[in-house]
Amino acid sequence: MTRTVLVTRPQPGAAETARRLADMGYAPVLAPVTQIVPLAPRLPVPALIQAVLATSANALPALERHCTLPLLAVGDATAGKARARGFAVVHSAGRDAEALAELAIRVCDPAGLPLLFVSQQGQGRPLVRALRAAGFTVVHRSAYAARPVPALPEPAHTALCRREVGAVLFFSPATARAFVALTASLPADLFAPVEALAISPAAAAALAPLPWQRIRVAAAPNQDELLGLLQ
Repeated sequence: MTRTVLVTRPQPGAAETARRLADMGYAPVLAPVTQIVPLAPRLPVPALIQAVLATSANALPALERHCTLPLLAVGDATAGKARARGFAVVHSAGRDAEALAELAIRVCDPAGLPLLFVSQQGQGRPLVRALRAAGFTVVHRSAYAARPVPALPEPAHTALCRREVGAVLFFSPATARAFVALTASLPADLFAPVEALAISPAAAAALAPLPWQRIRVAAAPNQDELLGLLQ
């Protein structure tokens, strides 16, 4: 029988992940437990910025006026979406925020114009600290927020209650916390046969309150490694 996998990340990423799961032979169930809410950050004009840093493609819509600047992306997926939006000079750190800081230190000038870092609301402080410690001036703005949904999406609730779910994918600590809160009232034995697959140790730690079959963590914090846990 085809293994059912819940995808808890918000749209539009959830649909992209679902397509990859279907190509791998799994039965994806879209179960976004957070939703992306665009913000309206006040950004410096491009002429006052050396380069832009982005840790998620969700930040890119706020950067329409900054496509002439070099963009440093946390990973290949975000880099590809930046190119599709018109950024001509794009570098990918290929891994995580720590690698993104290392990339910026290699390709940017700490004595030059400030760096513009756009991120999710409430995220990104360690990256900002690392860059400032390396001598950079950093302008940090929140381009979007991730808000918990009021209830577990019905397809996910039904699949869990029917004991059809083999695994649940978690792309962030925020989605992990939201899922735990939304499923706290469900019978504990529903989770006994289910694997929780987390993109990072922080996401895994947030899943501890539920009695999973087991919690596994991706070797690196990206979608390829997370999906690799299914194989």
